[in-house]
Amino acid sequence: MSLINVEKLSIGYEGKAVVEDISFSVEEGDSLCIVGENGAGKSTLVKTLLGLQKPISGIISFEEKGIGYLPQQTIIQKDFPASVKEVVLSGNISHLGFRPFYGPKEKKRAKENMERLGISHLERECYRNLSGGQQQRVLLARALCASDRILFLDEPVSGLDPNVTADFYELIKELNNSGITIIMVSHDLNAVLHFTKHILHIGKDEVFYGNVRDYLDSKFAKELGVSKYKEENS
Repeated sequence: MSLINVEKLSIGYEGKAVVEDISFSVEEGDSLCIVGENGAGKSTLVKTLLGLQKPISGIISFEEKGIGYLPQQTIIQKDFPASVKEVVLSGNISHLGFRPFYGPKEKKRAKENMERLGISHLERECYRNLSGGQQQRVLLARALCASDRILFLDEPVSGLDPNVTADFYELIKELNNSGITIIMVSHDLNAVLHFTKHILHIGKDEVFYGNVRDYLDSKFAKELGVSKYKEENS
C-alpha cells in the first residue's frame, strides 16, 4: 500500500523553485534515502512533505496521518534542559487531543520506546548532558511516540563519530525490518548502499527515483562518487 504519492512537485522559497518535477511514491514498509549535493534541496523537500512550508506546485498525497520526525539538531536544541523521559513523552503531544496531561497510554508508549532504543536507564538524566549518539536515540524514541508507522529522518548521523554512526544505522535498519517506513536525508554512501531500498537523488537539473541497483548504474551516482565506491566494495 502506498503511504505517500508525489506528482510533479516543485519546491523552493518565495515562489522561486529550487527543484522541479519531483515524482515518487513510498510504499508501506519501504525505505527511501534522499541524496544529492549540499544545497540541492533535500531538507527543503522534507519540510515541504511535512507541511512545514508550501510547495510551489504539484501534488502530495498522504495515506498516513501520524508521522514521526527527527530533524537536524541546532545548538539550542542540543542544550535543551529537560529529562530524557520528558523529551520522549513530548512525542505524544499529537495524541492528546484536548487533554492537558499525558495519560497511561502515552506514558506506556514512551516507556516502550525508551526500552526499544536502549535508553531506559537514562530516563532521569538531563538531555543536555548526553552524548550526541544518546541524544539521537532520545529524539528517535520521541519520533516513534509520534508514529510507529512512518519516520522522517533528516541527516540523523550528522556530527556523530564513525562507530556511533554505524550503530545508529543498524538501529534504523532494525526499525525498518520491523515494518516501519523510513524516509531519510543523507549524504552517507553506507546509507545508500547498505540500508535503503529506494533512492531519490536531487541533482542540479534532474531528479532520479528508483531502486538501489538502477541508481548505482546511473550517471547520478557518479555525482556523489558512488560508482567508485561500488567498484571498491564489489
